[in-house]
Amino acid sequence: MVELKNVSVTYASGVDALNNVSLKINDGDFAFVVGSSGAGKSTMIKLILKEIDATSGIVTVNGYNLSKLRKRKIPELRRTIGIVFQDFRLIPSMTVYENIAFVLRVIDAPRKYIRKRVPYVISLVGLQAKANSYPDELSGGEKQRVAIARALVNDPKLIIADEPTGNIDPELSYEIVELLKGINECGTTVLMVTHEHDLVRHFGGRIINITQGEIVFDEVIGGTNEG
Repeated sequence: MVELKNVSVTYASGVDALNNVSLKINDGDFAFVVGSSGAGKSTMIKLILKEIDATSGIVTVNGYNLSKLRKRKIPELRRTIGIVFQDFRLIPSMTVYENIAFVLRVIDAPRKYIRKRVPYVISLVGLQAKANSYPDELSGGEKQRVAIARALVNDPKLIIADEPTGNIDPELSYEIVELLKGINECGTTVLMVTHEHDLVRHFGGRIINITQGEIVFDEVIGGTNEG
């Protein structure tokens, strides 16, 4: 669960990035976060990851009260969150399998678990045939599937997808959202940040619109793909 209670963020430059925001994302939710550039979307992600602290208010993520979280506990928090970036951030010298396994090796997961878990998430994203390929041999859509598998491999409670369709062909964008929806249906909470309103209108669901640091809309809407 992610909860922001009366959260404000003012940067040292004097910019008010978030202004008294209250928001609750329950376990198992899928929510789109939309808003123009500079609206406060990135600030919200940085708060959830504890890259920055709230100026005021309380942020709770997956059972952690971030205002009371000690520095040494931050890696523990972050292991409960998977992140999908717009620019993939794959390691060029590693295969698909190695890129995904790397996440588990970093936290000293048992080898036996890695050998079982990595092929499983590769199959979930439909890339069995590409397990031994390198990133430069993949299309943009395939790279993003690897990024999703990597975010998923540690079995996080929450996946944050930050503009995951920003660097891929528009027709593939729908496939990526379908994939995230499928992951959500298996019980993982998904927060997808996007500025692509066509996608949001197509899929519908919970839409959270941030404008100038404030939530101006938080409703569940029907998608145009229904019916």
